[in-house]
Amino acid sequence: MAIGSKDLNMDNLAALDTGALTDQLRKSKEELFNLRFQAATGQLESNTRLKSVKRDIARIYTVLRERELGIREDVAPAAAKTEKKASKKAAKSEDDAK
Repeated sequence: MAIGSKDLNMDNLAALDTGALTDQLRKSKEELFNLRFQAATGQLESNTRLKSVKRDIARIYTVLRERELGIREDVAPAAAKTEKKASKKAAKSEDDAK
């Protein structure tokens, strides 16, 4: 069983665009700061949330780095590449028809 937020698994993160990922990263870092503050003041009830937020942040960084290295495609550029291929095929079909 994986530790972390249920909505922030690798498949869901890979489906987000880079802007949404950076926004989610910012939110997760804010939550981690608040949890650490609660832990320092003795108000934190469950330490497991700290662990899951850290893992969520690591997953986000992993997806961003994979996109940077070209291992995983970004959602928006992948759609643009598909459109480019379709337009090239259409142009080639027109040329062949002439």
